[in-house]
Amino acid sequence: QKGPVMTQSMVILLLGSLVLNSLIMVICFYFSKAKNNFSTVDAIWALSFVATGLLYALMGQGEGHRKILMLIVVGIWGIRLGLHLARRIMQHHPAEDGRYLVLRERYQKAGGVNRGFFWFFQYQAWSVVLLSAPFAVMALNPEPAITVLEWVGFMTVLIAWSGESIADAQMVQFRKNHPGKTCNVGLWRYSRHPNYFFESLIWFGFFTMALASPYGVVTVYCPLLILFLLLKVTGVPMAEAQSLKSRGEEYRSYQARTSKFIPWFPRTK
Repeated sequence: QKGPVMTQSMVILLLGSLVLNSLIMVICFYFSKAKNNFSTVDAIWALSFVATGLLYALMGQGEGHRKILMLIVVGIWGIRLGLHLARRIMQHHPAEDGRYLVLRERYQKAGGVNRGFFWFFQYQAWSVVLLSAPFAVMALNPEPAITVLEWVGFMTVLIAWSGESIADAQMVQFRKNHPGKTCNVGLWRYSRHPNYFFESLIWFGFFTMALASPYGVVTVYCPLLILFLLLKVTGVPMAEAQSLKSRGEEYRSYQARTSKFIPWFPRTK
């Protein structure tokens, strides 16, 4: 009966998460509408995982120490990323990120900016539910002992979190001292997108932790989906296109000598 009980508990957690995140994104939508800046959803998306992790810890019947471990990794990741994005949004306010300007045009042609963004925000809520599955299975795991696999995943998250934090800090400092130039120092000397590389590694760490719990293997789609989005959809392609548009030949030269994703030694002519 362990299987059916686990499945039922998982469904209850995910339904609770759906209600919570849908409500969060409704509030975020009306706040963004009032500010006339829909970029805010980026920061709220990251912070929503922290709220979701707390919900799972409260509702899940799993072992307490594992839930604390889960909250630590969700918390340090979601809070840092959310605050980093929030600072960037506030620095550019009232200007929106280029992605949202494109969406404005698309929704305007489709018959309504507000209606389009309302559902876009709800899609973000659904994505949080979909991607939070590793945390749900951890919150339901009743095993008293934390396994070696979970500690490996935990350390992977910490190392990747440190790498992403360093990469973001280096970019912020470089842009402050060299506005309009291509950052090619620190970790950015070895990868054009070290922040995205470490972000993907964080999600593989989450999955490794979840792998020690019943049905954890099913959550493999989470890091794979994040990797796909970063490499093919919203991450690298959009960042590269924007950089080529704004910095042209300088960025092409950077592309020619620097690894696209995985950090590696620069190529020499």
